[in-house]
Amino acid sequence: MENETIENLFDTLQESFDTEAPKAGHELRFLEKLNASKDLASQEKKRKLWWKPLAIAASIALLCAAAVGLYESQPTLDQKVAEISPEISRSQFYFAGLIDEQIKALENESSPQTRQIIDDTMLQLKKLETDYSRLEQDLIKGGDSKLILSAMITNFRIRIDLLQDVLDKIESLKNLKTHDDTETII
Repeated sequence: MENETIENLFDTLQESFDTEAPKAGHELRFLEKLNASKDLASQEKKRKLWWKPLAIAASIALLCAAAVGLYESQPTLDQKVAEISPEISRSQFYFAGLIDEQIKALENESSPQTRQIIDDTMLQLKKLETDYSRLEQDLIKGGDSKLILSAMITNFRIRIDLLQDVLDKIESLKNLKTHDDTETII
């Protein structure tokens, strides 16, 4: 049944088929058009190819600029604290310098006899620094600023007193050891 309809179709269209030979040079004209379209396609590809890397580079540059802008626009914890209380910022600078000096002095006194005391002191200092960080967070969140500022300064004083006490104990141990050694020699 389908074959009959196809045959009927060909029978009806048979008179409309172009059966004449093409004009002279038809093949050359066809090849010229084909080559011209290939040249246009390759030129368009080349034009399109240089846009892709440029678009990628522009996207990366835009993302980097946005990331830098976000990073720089957010103030650090120290900057936030300095905005709330410039006095605590100056105090922090002063006390941090004193604490660093005492830590260096403590590390210079390190010996097998004092190693345990120094390690314990450093652990206590870490705990005090963690407490100080919490106080900074509380200050930024808007707690009672006078009370928190007082606690921050007290924290610094406790750290300095701790380091001074440990240095004094180490000095006592050294004197005691020297004193014991001199008595033993005699």
